[in-house]
Amino acid sequence: MISAVMNIIILALSVALITWISLDTFREIDFLQNHSYMRFQFWVCVFFIIDFFIELHYAENKWRMFIRRLAFLLLSIPYLNIINIAHITLNPEALYFVRFIPLARGALAMSIVIGYLSSNAVTSLFMSYLVIMILVAYFCSLIFFQCEHVVNPQVNTYWTALWWSAMNMSTVGCNISPVTVAGKIVAVVLPVSGMIIFPLFTVYLTNFVSNAMKKHRDEVGI
Repeated sequence: MISAVMNIIILALSVALITWISLDTFREIDFLQNHSYMRFQFWVCVFFIIDFFIELHYAENKWRMFIRRLAFLLLSIPYLNIINIAHITLNPEALYFVRFIPLARGALAMSIVIGYLSSNAVTSLFMSYLVIMILVAYFCSLIFFQCEHVVNPQVNTYWTALWWSAMNMSTVGCNISPVTVAGKIVAVVLPVSGMIIFPLFTVYLTNFVSNAMKKHRDEVGI
């Protein structure tokens, strides 16, 4: 019960973070100067850390759970607030990447929660990876737009960046060439993610067809 409630809260906080970052990106707001966002992200990260230790407390095999969920803990650390307080100097592109670290934690949580909606293991895995694929494409489109729209005349609107992200995720490619380092990194991440995730669609469809045929044979008594 506690785990279900925590997952729902994490899901809501993750959606709120995604919405806030999206609005700040579209409005070209400097997030380090946006104290409301920095404070909100800090407390979201604190909640993520609390959730980790609550799960650790209730786990039967605590050491195994700690190892399996260590990435969740590392992604929950409020790096952006630490950088701001410690006055660590990073270029704007690196800072923007750091801003997405808590979102990676939220994306993993969202994929797990949505995966729970199905009792079928293959369907659950498919739904989880589908959520990850959509969020990766969306996050990369935000990063690409933020870094490229000022210096790249081919990226004149966010919808252009979203189209570019979708085409690269599908491994089809796009005629828009990134000119910044961050844009080039994203251009590598997207097709690699697509090549890893898209084969799962084949597995899911094969499983779906096999189950449908088995159900049909059972109904006709074959």
